[in-house]
Amino acid sequence: MNAKKRVVNKLLVTIAAAVVFSTPAAAIFEGDIAPAWEGTTFEGETYSFPAMAKGKPTVVIFWASWCSYCKAFMPYLKKVEQEYGTDFIEIVAVNMKEEQEGESDPKAYIENTGITLTAIQDGDEIAAAYNVRFAPGLMVLGDDGKVLYRRGMSKLPAGQEIAELWYENVRTALDQEFADILAGC
Repeated sequence: MNAKKRVVNKLLVTIAAAVVFSTPAAAIFEGDIAPAWEGTTFEGETYSFPAMAKGKPTVVIFWASWCSYCKAFMPYLKKVEQEYGTDFIEIVAVNMKEEQEGESDPKAYIENTGITLTAIQDGDEIAAAYNVRFAPGLMVLGDDGKVLYRRGMSKLPAGQEIAELWYENVRTALDQEFADILAGC
């Protein structure tokens, strides 16, 4: 009888674990308020979102130095910075899924982009809070923290075509946000 009871208990625990671990994390979609978080920059400083965004629209990219899609998009992120200016938008690059003992140097990689941004290291927990599983995760957050744009899945290969698509989506979201801000003045 005790052996039968142990088997039933193990079975119940296994079923409960399967249910808990198969339930996806809360997804963050367009229209949702982005979760607050704290991260550490590559310079060792603490960055708190949304406080450090200073009420500006924020472009957030979850990236990895090995990600070919990220590499394709970075020149377009530089164009976003040049077109909108850091006085009007915040750009935050959250490094994720980086091999600790790999040959890449994510700090050097992001510095070489020439983009004025805040770069967060070891951002896997932040990515999980946003339910970002694949790099690049790309979002535009409004000045109120609302998700205005979130990159969806695509079957396009890494390269200019997909990078231009994301660039246009980011610009559209930022343009709409600035139109809404100006309409409220």
